[in-house]
Amino acid sequence: MSDRRSLVEGLKAAPQADKAAEKAFVYNNKPGAAPLASPAAPITTSTTPLNRVPISMRMREDFAKALKRASLQRQLEGTQPNTLQDILEAAVEPWLRNNGYLP
Repeated sequence: MSDRRSLVEGLKAAPQADKAAEKAFVYNNKPGAAPLASPAAPITTSTTPLNRVPISMRMREDFAKALKRASLQRQLEGTQPNTLQDILEAAVEPWLRNNGYLP
């Protein structure tokens, strides 16, 4: 049995391979598909990047279920914001501004 190698190593070993065929294989023949962005990347709303810090809290069960449902539906529809983190940030930011905690 031959030794296993990574996909990248296999592609480097065949430099004459068709780049379009490589992308079609890697992205499952989806046109225009691109690698997903890292979910941990900081969101920038100004010129300075905002770092995220972990926070722990408890939430009402009905809110948590509705939030998860909204997140999944928005992901399927391709609507932004669609992650739990982004939805919560979008909801909390106006409250913080209205109450004078953010400029």
